[in-house]
Amino acid sequence: MPNSTPLISIIVPVYNAEDYLRYCIDSILQQSYTNLEVILVDDGAKDSSPAICDEYAAQDSRITVIHQENGGIAKAQNAGLDAARGEYIAFADNDDILDRCNIEYLLHALQNTGADMSKARWRQFGVSQLDEVAQEAQVGAEAPGAITVFEHPLAAYQTVFCKSLRLIGDKLGRNTEARYFNEANWCRLYKRELWDEIRFPEGMYAQDTAIAGKLYVRMKKVADIDVNLYNWLQRPDSVTHKKRDFSFHHDHVTAAADNFRLCLEHGVIPMRSYYTLVSEFYAEISAPNFQDSASQQQHKIDKNKVDKLTGQLPTGVRYQCAIVRRIRLMEKYVYDKKIKNMQ
Repeated sequence: MPNSTPLISIIVPVYNAEDYLRYCIDSILQQSYTNLEVILVDDGAKDSSPAICDEYAAQDSRITVIHQENGGIAKAQNAGLDAARGEYIAFADNDDILDRCNIEYLLHALQNTGADMSKARWRQFGVSQLDEVAQEAQVGAEAPGAITVFEHPLAAYQTVFCKSLRLIGDKLGRNTEARYFNEANWCRLYKRELWDEIRFPEGMYAQDTAIAGKLYVRMKKVADIDVNLYNWLQRPDSVTHKKRDFSFHHDHVTAAADNFRLCLEHGVIPMRSYYTLVSEFYAEISAPNFQDSASQQQHKIDKNKVDKLTGQLPTGVRYQCAIVRRIRLMEKYVYDKKIKNMQ
């Protein structure tokens, strides 16, 4: 167990998840580390999710429920951050399942390395596997044999994101997988002060990407543990799997552009941001409402933005970013075929 028992706040935005919410809450309440503050933020759900939240709160004093009008996941996350009292902050999606040892191992990694954030591995699963995964998570993963600590997380976030290149790096003995992480906020434990004066932008998609760079610039060290501690449910009705409208892609262009500029300021190659910026710009064309006049006008503005930003890269770096983007697009094609068809 960890050396001390600080209060840890776990923030769970809740919206229309009545079929999966109990799995998520149960996995949190069953954590081997017990000094928790569980903040369930009901974002104006229309199903029985609000009642489920209240039911659990009546049974466990560690749970706080916030009911608010629907405003999106960013508003819900911000409400949780504003209410959190813990020394450390964690997030979970309302349909995912945490391993029983999630918080214990992540906290142990932070306390023993002095890192600003700790992270672990995750896996995807389908709806038909809910009961099986919940039972496995309740048993708890074996303790990791080692903790990998690395510096310059902004650089790692930007450059270590292609799966095939990570596998090659591991084969060469560089432990590349340990340096990989994306912009998702779950399966991590943060020092509370990282979130001082940082909140998610409300009313837009890509709210996690939008604040990623700001968070990583603040971090000196990140600790990675090579064990699966989080189970990510793949639902066919989720935003990730649905046909996206123009605003979805435009918001990702905006978030990637902000991170791109931040990288240029800090001398980091914006490889991931290049991939997102260019890919989402081209994806705007595939949106069902692309022919709307507002979308057409915004697409022209986005083109100028993309051209201006990518034009600031030296030719060799731009060529390198373009190659990595092609590799990532091929990986994404395979990924979508496999993961988005999970049942």
